[in-house]
Amino acid sequence: MATLVFVHAHPDDEASGTAGTMARAAAQGHRVVVVYGTNGEHGERPEDLPPGRNLAELRREEAAASARVIGTHRVVWLGYADSGMTGWDQNDHADAFSAADVAEAGGRLAAVLDEEDADLVIGYDWHGGYGHPDHVQVHRVVHAAAGLARRRPRVLEATMNRDVMRRQYQQLRELGVDGAFDPDAPMDDGNPLGTPEAELHYRVDVSEFVAVKRAALACHASQKSDIGMFLSMPLEYFTAAFGVEYYIEPGREPGLQDAMIID
Repeated sequence: MATLVFVHAHPDDEASGTAGTMARAAAQGHRVVVVYGTNGEHGERPEDLPPGRNLAELRREEAAASARVIGTHRVVWLGYADSGMTGWDQNDHADAFSAADVAEAGGRLAAVLDEEDADLVIGYDWHGGYGHPDHVQVHRVVHAAAGLARRRPRVLEATMNRDVMRRQYQQLRELGVDGAFDPDAPMDDGNPLGTPEAELHYRVDVSEFVAVKRAALACHASQKSDIGMFLSMPLEYFTAAFGVEYYIEPGREPGLQDAMIID
């Protein structure tokens, strides 16, 4: 059995991003660990949050609930502050994840990899999927940590298949569906969403874990706008959008294949 360490920027990123792969690996008996760079304290603040209640504490509780749903064995927090979106003042705060020294943050993550004797560490593609500063930092920190870890685990980068999303976008437009999301539109850093299919290596079919993925998303109820939008999708559309997860393995020869990524 293998140990897989998934690194995410904020609570709820695991649910929308890699929850299917995590659940599938856990169901097969592998050890699954999730590491969060931040507490997500600049996420959406629910209107019914009681006075004095800390959003970061609530989001940690939601992450723990998501871990139970997925079957995650351990949740780790690197302890940095949420950096907010590109251009926010929080980007430059001294404790912001995006402003952290990469070697120092990589050392924190490497300590987790060593504790777990990790076989595989999973981060994000070079622009964090959509350019969020904390997601981009995950990419940097994961690669730094893999180089510092004693065992040098395999590194994979979670991403989205831009070509598939482009086809889905066109289909939805033809059906007259309002609010269809254009993956070629500029994202947070001005780049389009995800990665072209020609640059991907692994396609992981997680359709049998779609119910788990929906349940994990529901655990992050504080993020009402995004989570509510995802959960309002008809099951057919939700499965099309979330039933397959994609990964890059840096240095691997080109070619997309169906795999469990731990083979």
